[in-house]
Amino acid sequence: MQIIDGKQLATTIKEEIAREVQQIKTQGGKIPHLAAVIIGDDPASHVYVRNKVLSCEKVGFESTLIKRGAETSEEELLQIVDQLNNDDNIDGFIVQLPLPKHINEEKVTLAIDPRKDVDGFHPVNFGRMAQGLPCYLPATPFGIIQMLDRYNIDVEGKECVVLGRSNIVGTPASILLSRKARPGNATVTLCHSRTKNLPEHTRRADILVVALGMPEFVTGNMVKEGAVVIDVGTNRVEDATAKRGYRLKGDVKFDEVAPKCSYITPVPGGVGPMTVTSLIMNTLRAARKEVYA
Repeated sequence: MQIIDGKQLATTIKEEIAREVQQIKTQGGKIPHLAAVIIGDDPASHVYVRNKVLSCEKVGFESTLIKRGAETSEEELLQIVDQLNNDDNIDGFIVQLPLPKHINEEKVTLAIDPRKDVDGFHPVNFGRMAQGLPCYLPATPFGIIQMLDRYNIDVEGKECVVLGRSNIVGTPASILLSRKARPGNATVTLCHSRTKNLPEHTRRADILVVALGMPEFVTGNMVKEGAVVIDVGTNRVEDATAKRGYRLKGDVKFDEVAPKCSYITPVPGGVGPMTVTSLIMNTLRAARKEVYA
């Protein structure tokens, strides 16, 4: 069993990006610039955004953080999005989710210029991904693909099962794993809350991607020997003995599942660090004009 160390891989990729940014500086080129918009005071969202800004600083990007209170109107947020769309200095930007309930997340996502949608959530980028065209990939599935690629895990022709069908992780991950590319060409089964006889599907998987948001849902008897398990879950579970009063648990019961695996991602330190790094990679691609000339 080998641990897929997302933290170390993220560090390696950031070092590669930092070297490229230094070269851009030396040549007098434009430094990539990422903007992040956060509305309200959700603690987890503030942590995520802070990590994204710090990652920008580490690789030498410019970054802009726009913070507004929970009382911000939908119209005000749409005005901010419009300003960022039209700011030539900003290569890409994100609007951190979730948004306050009075703001329509779909309306805000649709207002983002696909050319600056480095989260990869806009339907234009999603559609281009589905058709195998150049696009910005959603950050977490992009991170998963990077992990499989960098660890030289063979995906072609393998049975892959994805648990969870969200538009942010499960569905795009299933598309990327089945596409005609490397890594890709897997035979993919997408499972969800209505799937019958779920363990029959998971025990068939050579590669199992779990993105349910349910702590320790996948147990040892649901995984076959030698499987590759990618645990996307990051669940806060109360624990009075922990310093913060909680521990982070994945969607996979690690102690039971890990001994059966050829490769497995830990929680924390697995997919999470790669999600932020993928956002940085998308921003670099935006600055290069790789996707949209």
